[in-house]
Amino acid sequence: MQPKATISGWKDKVLFTPGPLTTSRTVKQAMLRDLGSRDFEFIGLVKEIRDELVKLGQAGLDEYTTVLMQGSGTFGLEAVISSTVPPDGKLLVIVNGAYGKRLVKMASVLKIETVTLEYPENTTPIPEQVEAALNGDPGITNVAVVHCETTTGIINPIAAIGEIVSKTKATYFVDAMSSYGAVPVNLPECGIDYLVSSANKCIEGVPGFSFVLARIDALEKTAGYSRTLSLDLLEQYRGLEKNGQFRFTPPTHTLIAFRQALAELEAEGGVAGRGDRYRHNYETLMEGMQRLGFKEYLAREDQGYIITSFLYPEDANFQFEAFYEHLNEKDYVIYPGKVSDADCFRIGNIGRISESDVRALLAAIQETLIEMGVKLR
Repeated sequence: MQPKATISGWKDKVLFTPGPLTTSRTVKQAMLRDLGSRDFEFIGLVKEIRDELVKLGQAGLDEYTTVLMQGSGTFGLEAVISSTVPPDGKLLVIVNGAYGKRLVKMASVLKIETVTLEYPENTTPIPEQVEAALNGDPGITNVAVVHCETTTGIINPIAAIGEIVSKTKATYFVDAMSSYGAVPVNLPECGIDYLVSSANKCIEGVPGFSFVLARIDALEKTAGYSRTLSLDLLEQYRGLEKNGQFRFTPPTHTLIAFRQALAELEAEGGVAGRGDRYRHNYETLMEGMQRLGFKEYLAREDQGYIITSFLYPEDANFQFEAFYEHLNEKDYVIYPGKVSDADCFRIGNIGRISESDVRALLAAIQETLIEMGVKLR
């Protein structure tokens, strides 16, 4: 029998997904208390979280702020799009995956004029083409791109794109859902006006809220832009600044857990330390999957260490649903593929997992291939 991963009484199935993630026992335990939304301790906790998130982006509190938004990361993304594009504005979305397409869909639902610069899912955007698009259409007021496109795990060149956008009057929005907290981002140097991530990604909290890192002077110019009530980014910011409180019921337990997650991130060595662990997970995974005979979807130079897409084996005995079910029964959860032009599945390297968990997953994959009669070599 293949031994299960490092489950020591507090881990459930080990999540090799892009989020929600496996979390630490202490993050879970932090939720075992109640705080009122107007409690002084809770208000202080919210302020602490907001300040710390700005610092993770290597920015000053005089230039950037954090706006916390109830709901998943998608709520934070829609808050930015619905609140920061002028009523007569035009949004350019740089697309090379499903999550870029989701930004386009949001803008369409909001009836925002949108243009796209689209690339194959295994190709990074070309900054010179972004520059040409902006120079060719002075009506573009906002530019959006995904940092780590979770469709494939590809890392897009947000600094190079930001340098180009900064030469125009457009505002720059980065979806850093799967990267913030483990891939270094310098908000001012990248020229970022708005960046969105969520509690249950690389900072290893639990689901319940997203956060928007916003350049204060850009945000304050958006009065009257919002197309919604609950997702009004400027009003959410003003409420937090006025009395430290959310306008509507906050996810108190999730925020308590997130403060603990931030403390554990700092103890691990911050963004650099967490990135080192994730990178080691990735390298261990890649070595093991190559040894088993799997092939990656992306070229090695385009891969990040957050999540990796693998092509289905060509063996007729391989059926992803059966593969997934076998691993799930062994207490390992991977992720289906989302690539449009190839059959893939995805394995995440993030969350409270380590090399021993990855090696145990690899052993379970090897055992599963034997059970399915799949031969890769």
